Amino acid sequence: MKPLTPTALAFSLLFGLPTVCLAGSADVVVEGAWARASIGTSRPGAAYMTLRNMGNDPVTLVGLATPLAMMPDIHESKTDANGVSSMTPAGEILIPPGESVALEPGGLHAMLMRLQYKMVEGETFPLTLNFADGGTVNIDVPILGIAARGPEG
Repeated sequence: MKPLTPTALAFSLLFGLPTVCLAGSADVVVEGAWARASIGTSRPGAAYMTLRNMGNDPVTLVGLATPLAMMPDIHESKTDANGVSSMTPAGEILIPPGESVALEPGGLHAMLMRLQYKMVEGETFPLTLNFADGGTVNIDVPILGIAARGPEG
């Protein structure tokens, strides 16, 4: 992991961000990562966070890796005009310079399929974000309660 740039360091200190990492060739800041506890391993889990591109070039998230799940992927939940919800793989996620992408319940999220162990409240798990330029961001994702609505709730 690269040391924080002065801009990223100032931003994280100003806003008191607890989870900050930088990609190898692009300035990606990961904010507010979290996941919900699971009942067991038979159902998939999910992780949420905001990815902020602090650099001058676009960056593309292309994949995920974690020992927690054999099939981690970025998915998107949508509800159509008739109220029917669906979830599909999202593919690559472009983050323009100076902008952010939220992975949150009901939208884009890190889908953790084929869990290898139960997600236990109070624990963390490692998650690697893989980018098109070959850079990676490694974070530890805190696991909140099974009914959690986010780090603040």
